[in-house]
Amino acid sequence: MTGLAASPLGLIIGLLLGTLGGGGSVLAVPVLVYVVGQTPQAATSTSLVIVALTALGGLVGHLRAGNVRVGAGMALGLAGAGGSVAGSHINLLMPPRALLITFAVLMIVAAAGMLRRHSAPETAVHEWRATGGGTATVERTRMTSSTVTRVLIAGTVVGLLTGLFGVGGGFVIVPVLVLVLGFAMPDAVGTSLVVIALNAVTALAARMAGGGHIDWSVAWPFTIAGLVGVVLGTALVKRIPAERLTRAFAVLLIVVAAWMTVDAVIGA
Repeated sequence: MTGLAASPLGLIIGLLLGTLGGGGSVLAVPVLVYVVGQTPQAATSTSLVIVALTALGGLVGHLRAGNVRVGAGMALGLAGAGGSVAGSHINLLMPPRALLITFAVLMIVAAAGMLRRHSAPETAVHEWRATGGGTATVERTRMTSSTVTRVLIAGTVVGLLTGLFGVGGGFVIVPVLVLVLGFAMPDAVGTSLVVIALNAVTALAARMAGGGHIDWSVAWPFTIAGLVGVVLGTALVKRIPAERLTRAFAVLLIVVAAWMTVDAVIGA
């Protein structure tokens, strides 16, 4: 499938990212493998381009709204740099079938996280609104050595996931920002985009330096369509029941993950 023919799929991925936020990019890799026809390694590399540029695109709106704490995002991004590089090198060494199976496991973990995340985010959003929005002061967790250690571990894990699978890892970093650092949900989402963009760019650079290849004829149309989808999805999000959409998407991830596992196990 050519890049232009694949662009409607990129639009759909962008719509999911715009409406769901963290976790939406997880579907990009199976689409690139099973619909576009890329190898698992090529698909995860293409996904890094999509993740980096869509994160940067989404970051603009959050910066305007004042929902980005750049310092914290940069610190977490730097903490994940080592994991991004390590994950990229592991990706190039893994057999394609093993990569698909482990990616399917990641999809199930992401789906489970999406099904469980409603109560904490809703509480955070209500607290944010009750205090008057993004200009309010949010009580933060004290930066003890234990907190710093947990943040460093989380940053490394997110970087590893990004480098290995070509995903943003927002479903990991957003809860860390809310539950460990005490961020309001809008600030956590906006700040997570800094982390995601840094990890994706680092992983992409490591992937290319290690001999990875990107089919730009697919990556560019897919990514541009994805950016359009993010804008449309962001505009539509207030008109769609978020909980129903999230649950439906989580179920879809589980179904796709199960199919990927069966195909990888019994396939040639």
